[in-house]
Amino acid sequence: MNKNNYAEDLTHPIFEIITGAATEIGNPAYVIGGFVRDLIMQRPCTDIDIVTIGNEIELAQKVAKKIGPGVKVTVFRNFKTAMLQYQQYNIEFVGARKESYKFTSRKPDVEPGTLQDDQNRRDFTINALALSLQTDDYGNLIDPFSGIDDIENKTLRTPLNPDTTFSDDPLRMLRGIRFATQLDFEIEQNTWTSIIKNRNRIEIVSGERVTEELNKIILAKTPSKGFKLLESSGLLELILPQLLALKGAEFMEGIGHKDNFYHTLQVLDNLAKKSDNLWLRWAALLHDIGKPATKRFTHENGWTFHGHDYVGSKMIPGIFKKLRLPLNEKMKYVQKMVLMHLRPIALTEEQVTDSAVRRLLFEAGDDIDDLMLLSEADITSKNPNKVRRFLNNFALVRQKLKSVEEADKIRNWQPPISGEIIMDTFGLPPCREIGIIKTAIREAILDGVICNNFEEAFEMMIKEGEKLGFKPIK
Repeated sequence: MNKNNYAEDLTHPIFEIITGAATEIGNPAYVIGGFVRDLIMQRPCTDIDIVTIGNEIELAQKVAKKIGPGVKVTVFRNFKTAMLQYQQYNIEFVGARKESYKFTSRKPDVEPGTLQDDQNRRDFTINALALSLQTDDYGNLIDPFSGIDDIENKTLRTPLNPDTTFSDDPLRMLRGIRFATQLDFEIEQNTWTSIIKNRNRIEIVSGERVTEELNKIILAKTPSKGFKLLESSGLLELILPQLLALKGAEFMEGIGHKDNFYHTLQVLDNLAKKSDNLWLRWAALLHDIGKPATKRFTHENGWTFHGHDYVGSKMIPGIFKKLRLPLNEKMKYVQKMVLMHLRPIALTEEQVTDSAVRRLLFEAGDDIDDLMLLSEADITSKNPNKVRRFLNNFALVRQKLKSVEEADKIRNWQPPISGEIIMDTFGLPPCREIGIIKTAIREAILDGVICNNFEEAFEMMIKEGEKLGFKPIK
């Protein structure tokens, strides 16, 4: 139930400490922004923003001194903020300010202001809420834009003219879509119209900040909502055109293919129910990214997307580079998931042989469980019988994976015969033939011709070496 005072909800001792510090130095202080919103919505939040009418660094240092030794204040003088950590909370102090923007930059010119000035500069009414930390009105809600009503009505709306809000800082458009996704709110019509109108302004925002919001959308409970909003606003075309290229179903000779954009969003939602792994969710978002480039129609086969897994995996580095995503093992993991996402599905459509399972375990390694989750999420058929058949087959594949792994220990397998052993046995220098022998041993183990042990592998090494004209020297 909405109320005017939240003193009884400010139970953590940090708030009384801030009140005491603010009183001693004569600088009024308020809790503002996301913490207040989440407090009212009864959502957990560990980030506390404090706005003060005065010097933020002085207040932060006073609070740290009151907490006790060992508390360090980190000062960002360029941004006129100070931060400290206390127990589970990250607490940021900022002086109340006015902001003005140049058209070519989202970095504002800042000057001291009142609490009202500071609330005016907030992105949405639900983030402009403040609670007083003064002793005479401790816990009082300051809500100049009826943000409490917008929480009640699950509405996102800007405090001031949305065109000004979004033109000044275009990142707020993405934040709006992210909040709509995370909180399951609707964007008020004038605000939404302004996002569409100002969408091209997103081009002045750095890739890092765009990606930070995309990651939060991807990690939401139902991420498809955010991507549908990105698409309908026109922002997706500017941020991730490769994903938008999946949209639409084309028909030839009365034969159509599914809309791969909406299929992808369903896969992402399916996966979100099973895993919070950000990079696996990225793989779900990009798993069919190669389909537009590989789409073909023939009279005999209808629509095909042969090789879209390979083409899609090759597109990942370019997408990651543009979005300033990490070009490291995380990217390689996403590439691997995109490249292999059809493999478990292929197993369900044919006889599940030990050899095929060994190869899947060998190539997927520790990522096999994630790959299975992705492939299962990829089943989006509207035919319940087809879905049931696939999922039953996936259960059989999982069972086979477990039994083969227990018997053969193939996951993260290293062949029992190394290149050094081959060189020592035949007295060889490094050469191409060593790779030929190792490959023959590996293939024999994966095909079940020999067991995964040193003795059988060594015996095969001798035979393969002799085929190449080599004789053991010892």
